[in-house]
Amino acid sequence: MGNKKSGMLSKEILEDLKLNTKYSEDELCKWYESFQKQCPDGRIGRSEFEKIYANFFPNSDPKVYARHVFRSFDTNDDGTLDFREYIVALHLTSSGKTNLKLEWAFSLFDVDRNGEISKNEVLEIIAAIFKMIPPEEQKVLPEDENTPQKRADKLWAYFNKGDTDKIAEKEFIDGVMKNEAIMNLIQYNPKEK
Repeated sequence: MGNKKSGMLSKEILEDLKLNTKYSEDELCKWYESFQKQCPDGRIGRSEFEKIYANFFPNSDPKVYARHVFRSFDTNDDGTLDFREYIVALHLTSSGKTNLKLEWAFSLFDVDRNGEISKNEVLEIIAAIFKMIPPEEQKVLPEDENTPQKRADKLWAYFNKGDTDKIAEKEFIDGVMKNEAIMNLIQYNPKEK
């Protein structure tokens, strides 16, 4: 049954995604149809992902950030996203579950994938986020977080870390869960127009 409805989507992947995401079979089939139209070979490369991402931020430069997002989604590190990676990524970033979002945020900041984040990695991601913030919005940021360096310093201070210290995933998640202000430092939410 599932295979007829899903076309080329294998029953195993469909069942796995239904089990591990919030999406229904109908939603997954629609996503798959759309994905196949955009990516007939069943994979999306980094440059294509960056172009798609740029559509969401037409008045800024999201390329570097998109590259990091792509890296965090490319779980098998093959330089492409298949349908499963794509859907899991959508689920993680749009799920209402804070813990899942924070696991993803940690993987985003863990640039070298060593299981810890450094202040330099935090600064690298925050600098990429700043490239997406329009200059007029940057001008109204609080004085203590109106540059990537200040924002990274402030985040590091929340964790009471020295410049060469590292933060493990559990410590990162626990710290953010205890202090909502940290969440504002690690993301950019464009104002609704």
